[in-house]
Amino acid sequence: MADRRKTIALVAHDNRKKELVEWAEWNRDALLNHDIICTGTTGKIIEKTLTEILTPKQLRDFRLTRLKSGPLGGDQQLGSLIVEGKIDMMVFFWDPMQQQAHDVDVKALLRITVLYNVPTACNRATADFLISSGLFDKEYVPKPMNVDDYLNREIDL
Repeated sequence: MADRRKTIALVAHDNRKKELVEWAEWNRDALLNHDIICTGTTGKIIEKTLTEILTPKQLRDFRLTRLKSGPLGGDQQLGSLIVEGKIDMMVFFWDPMQQQAHDVDVKALLRITVLYNVPTACNRATADFLISSGLFDKEYVPKPMNVDDYLNREIDL
């Protein structure tokens, strides 16, 4: 059992959804101890897949929240949750081989994860390392990036 429930964001572009669903299914026991937040379509598929294979007892512990689809504002909703300190980890299987209509939103989301020091996996190997880390089920407070130079900069008008 987790020392602390984390909130884990799961996101995938269309060409990577199948891979993320397989990863979530493989890691379902670990994910059940945490709250899952997904962008729209990804959340719909993960929710459908997991509810079909979970036992009734596991279903009681299963918490998944769906945001809007990424291109419809879901990436921005997720970025807002990160800024508010409500996301502990993100697994985002993005497609490096295909341009997305919402590429600027994707770039902004990834930028925010770096700025707020949110552990982020963009491929299966990194996701496997994160979920198998000794810190996964423990309390962890990331050190925020120091932005004092930016905040205290001189601005010429």
